[in-house]
Amino acid sequence: MKYDFDEIIERRGTHSIKFDSMQELWGRNDLIPMWVADMDFRTPSFIVEAIKKRMEHEIFGYTKPSDEYFNSIIRWVDKRYGMKVCKEEIQYIAGIVPGIHHAVCALSEKGDKIMIQPPVYHPFKQVIEGTGRSVVQSPLILRDGRYYMDFDSMRKQIQGCKLYILCNPHNPGGVVWSREELETVADICKESGVMVISDEIHADMTFLPHKHLPFAMVNDWTHENTVTFMAPSKVFNMPGIIASHAIVFNNDLRERFYSYLEQNDLIMGNAFAYPAVEAAYTQGEDWLKQMLDYVYENIRLVDTSLKQKMPKIKAILPEASFLIFLDCRELGYETQEQLVDFFVNKARLGLNDGAMFGKEGTGFMRLNVATPRSIVAEAMKRLEDAYLGEGF
Repeated sequence: MKYDFDEIIERRGTHSIKFDSMQELWGRNDLIPMWVADMDFRTPSFIVEAIKKRMEHEIFGYTKPSDEYFNSIIRWVDKRYGMKVCKEEIQYIAGIVPGIHHAVCALSEKGDKIMIQPPVYHPFKQVIEGTGRSVVQSPLILRDGRYYMDFDSMRKQIQGCKLYILCNPHNPGGVVWSREELETVADICKESGVMVISDEIHADMTFLPHKHLPFAMVNDWTHENTVTFMAPSKVFNMPGIIASHAIVFNNDLRERFYSYLEQNDLIMGNAFAYPAVEAAYTQGEDWLKQMLDYVYENIRLVDTSLKQKMPKIKAILPEASFLIFLDCRELGYETQEQLVDFFVNKARLGLNDGAMFGKEGTGFMRLNVATPRSIVAEAMKRLEDAYLGEGF
């Protein structure tokens, strides 16, 4: 089946955060919104049909996950990553950020130090600070258009930390960490006695020839000392369904985390989450492949447009995800506010402010290209007009 990713679907007026928050955020509604990490593609029909089938019962009472729900996850991670999981090791989570919050609360105490590697997904820092923990940072290094971990810094900064939150693949940098990189991380964490929370929501969006390696599969130590978070929400455009899951192999670690969730009544999903996940993981392979091919061409369009017409803006090409981190430092703006103003009021584009991912994101913007190609082309035309208009 050939899916139509060129179809333009009107999302305004549907309470879409991406589209219906523009006036509130930027004071105007004439932007092309390319920020929030959801897609403008129609959610796959097999997921819609699964939800419709559940609706036919017409009683939406308290619902538990079926064996089919668990089996769909088990088969998916085994086939894609060779990750052997059993039912007892899987726990439904109402969103990965809430899951990270709960893991931090369950596995650390107030005042404990937790490491992150900026520029990185901003809720990591928010969760740490919001739960009364202390943020420790080991910034990434941007070299030749790719982010790398600073292992010397990491070895020093991780001392005394209780937890380390890994973004694998990385957001916003789009890095698919190599086995060698993850093995070094594992060695550092093992030497320091630091448990790992691994956010792997973009794992299924890895572009060939790159290959995602779940951190829990790096070696025996990571297998026993990692809380892994995954979800079909990004890759199948169903984040509004709120359906994520945790995987924990170690019995003691699993008991600590999952019992915390149960004691705080945090384990129950909504009636539509379970069938949606099952449909995604049992029927989604063709859609996923076609979507990735389409998004990759959108990324190429952006990269080509910038190199040929706007060379002072450089795309950090993602190895995974539909998000492109744009290095805009050569534009020469003195403040991040000026850079944001250029995109909003000159180019009329709504992107994520790179500084939200940490001070290391200053001079950057994050662009979401999971949208019809005609919209990406129009966005590049607007950006080119603004670029030339500013005399760059």
